[in-house]
Amino acid sequence: MTSTEQTPEPHGHDGQDGHVGDGHGGHGQSGNGPGGHGDGGHGHGGHGHSHSHGPAAPVSRHLRKVIAAVLIPFATAVVVGLAVLWPGGAPAHERTGVGFDRQTEQGKVSSVEHVDCKDVNAAQVPPTGDTSTPEGREAVNAQQGRCAKATVVVTTGPNKGRTFTEIVQPDAPRQLHEGQGVVVAYAPDAPRDLQYSVTDVNRKLPIALLAGIFALAVVLVGRMRGVMALIALAASFVVLTFFILPAILQGSNPLLVAVVGSSTIMLIALYLCHGLSARTSVAVLGTLVSLLLIGLLGSLFVGWASLSGNTDDNTGLIHGLFPQIDMSGLLLASIIIGSLGVLDDVTVTQTSAVWELHQADPRMGPRALYRAGIRIGRDHIASVVNTLVLAYAGAALPLLLLFSIAQSSVGTVANSELVAVEIVRTLVGSIGLVASVPVTTGLAALVVSADRPGTTEPGSVRAGRAGRAGRAGGGGRRRRAK
Repeated sequence: MTSTEQTPEPHGHDGQDGHVGDGHGGHGQSGNGPGGHGDGGHGHGGHGHSHSHGPAAPVSRHLRKVIAAVLIPFATAVVVGLAVLWPGGAPAHERTGVGFDRQTEQGKVSSVEHVDCKDVNAAQVPPTGDTSTPEGREAVNAQQGRCAKATVVVTTGPNKGRTFTEIVQPDAPRQLHEGQGVVVAYAPDAPRDLQYSVTDVNRKLPIALLAGIFALAVVLVGRMRGVMALIALAASFVVLTFFILPAILQGSNPLLVAVVGSSTIMLIALYLCHGLSARTSVAVLGTLVSLLLIGLLGSLFVGWASLSGNTDDNTGLIHGLFPQIDMSGLLLASIIIGSLGVLDDVTVTQTSAVWELHQADPRMGPRALYRAGIRIGRDHIASVVNTLVLAYAGAALPLLLLFSIAQSSVGTVANSELVAVEIVRTLVGSIGLVASVPVTTGLAALVVSADRPGTTEPGSVRAGRAGRAGRAGGGGRRRRAK
């Protein structure tokens, strides 16, 4: 005589995703199928899916040694590179008073008075009275309009409390109003009445508020992972501010500095956000291989296309102040650093996908894991490449508008160095992103399939036992004879 009996189901818990049979069914299999799937329905109590968001199951001691043998020398080389290239601060130079290279102070608009522009000589009509040019038309309009005469108080610096007058024309894109905070340029060598001028408005409060909202949203949604992500973001800014930028200004090779700095950011960000695990290590390796490919392609095509990297007033000012900087190398460094953030996203996602596929069906070999993972990666490629192209197009939108106004042909626009730089930057970065999918997926499939469960560390024994219990129990009903 036989009877049925409900047996306890092995439940996973958050943070321990080594439970292969975690109590969820629903794939139409019965008995002791892979992953502990029950009688063709969803196991009641197994909808936690703890393995979907927790850390990966522990891997064998053998795999840990193999991964450590690759990553430890790499991390050591990065540390040595940091020590050798460490700049010790940006070099000092005498300010030119041009563009961003000006001494600035803070100020506040104390009052604004509207007057006739012709009374304050804000603009002079050409002696010929010619209004056929944009400059002539602008001068006439300014003479006929009402200008703003703003009194500005300097609130910082050695001349704190000093006031000066700023004339704002009616068609100026930035108008001043009473009580507004402003940034003022200070030229100590100029005549007293011309030493101060308004260069911009003070946007610190809205930017700080927006940053606070961003940080709050990340922490509320991401919880501890969000906190770690913010810490990693702060660390990235530290590396950029105290290593990458000063080292380039000191005359170090921009490409070498970018490689060392990007590798440092990558190691900090990935291990801090995703934990010290084999899964994260595979993502690091995939990112490293992709960065090397981006560096090689970028170096080849930046040189072949004769891109100087000196394309606007800002890069021209940098070259004038620090002629020792290799501007084409600086362009290449920007390509590598700009691609790193998206690369991290792709490699971590692909590695996690392969790990989860293996835990769902441990019988899948490296070939089957790669095929399943690459199908996920194709969707990721389509969205990421489109994102990267649109991001660069959005940044260059004013420039593209100028070419459209000039009615230039597509070939002429693409051939200009201003646009060619963005094209090379976009395409090289996109090739690296596309290549990171098969590279990372292949690495993850090989690593997770080569695992040797019999040699796992003692801390992972409980995960193995729970997984075997799940496969034996099936997460559902079983029969036994009395």
